[in-house]
Amino acid sequence: MSDLLAIVDKTNTDEDLVDEIARRHPDRVTVLVENEQFDWGSDDSPRGLALRDRIAHLLAAIESQTGAAVVGLAGSREQLRGWRFDRIVDGHGPVAVS
Repeated sequence: MSDLLAIVDKTNTDEDLVDEIARRHPDRVTVLVENEQFDWGSDDSPRGLALRDRIAHLLAAIESQTGAAVVGLAGSREQLRGWRFDRIVDGHGPVAVS
């Protein structure tokens, strides 16, 4: 069983991120939405709605294009304290697992 953390931020593209995830053939993926300074989960502004739409499309793409199950969504690294991942990727490539 392979657990992967996918980091979504303002600088990467969703296609690159999904490609990086697919290259690693994970069984389960947790998505971290990083670098967002507002409460995007309940923000009904155009920015909040756009981000939620982006995340929904990304989660669907991860599941359909990689075969992995998306098992979680986090808004900060603090929420992931104590979690362990076999691999961590962002849209730019692998990140060191700490």
